[in-house]
Amino acid sequence: MFDDLKNNIDFFIREKTRFSRKNFIEKNKKLLERNIKENLYTQDVLSQIFENTDKPTLKILDIGSKNWFYAKGEYDFFQSFCNDFLLEGVELDAFRLYSNFYSRYETAKFHTIELKNTNYIAGNLLDLQGKYDYIIWFLPFVTKEPLMYWGLPQKYFCPEKLLSHAYNILENDGQMLIINQGETEAQIQKELLQNLNIPYIDKGVIQSTHFQYKNRRFAYLIKKSV
Repeated sequence: MFDDLKNNIDFFIREKTRFSRKNFIEKNKKLLERNIKENLYTQDVLSQIFENTDKPTLKILDIGSKNWFYAKGEYDFFQSFCNDFLLEGVELDAFRLYSNFYSRYETAKFHTIELKNTNYIAGNLLDLQGKYDYIIWFLPFVTKEPLMYWGLPQKYFCPEKLLSHAYNILENDGQMLIINQGETEAQIQKELLQNLNIPYIDKGVIQSTHFQYKNRRFAYLIKKSV
């Protein structure tokens, strides 16, 4: 109870003040080199999962973008599908501060500054009403503990509601990729999909030669039928 109260207060303050230093620029060479590898990883993973629908225009959503350090990987991948697309990222806790007093929002601006038609949305997934051809969802909260650990109020833990909404805003013939961390979370994700009668393809463990995270990651592909 105390932890949730603290998270509620902290989150309220972040949302009301939206404080951040401005004009973030990453200067740490090791972090920049790691970021290049992570973007190559993202591009590789998407190429293993998504199929090209040959549409002349696309609308793409990334859910839970944090500081969107991997946006370029997504952007470069979808350029292989078409040149006319809108890439959006939505993050509920966009104004969480790092130790350098830059927010996720300000950091995301750095990672997307050269990517045209890219939009970082500081807000709740449940408030989005548009339709998307492709949806990407890395590491959704499927248990309360990680959500609480990252400082979010418990009231935002509603995995079935969020998953249902994500599926509803997916275009007919659209595709959604969900990646979970570890076998336990992957199994819970599978049960959520089954409970909501959302058709899925279990892609198993997802790997890339470009980068390897500490914990194994598991992928599900959702293809919405017309």
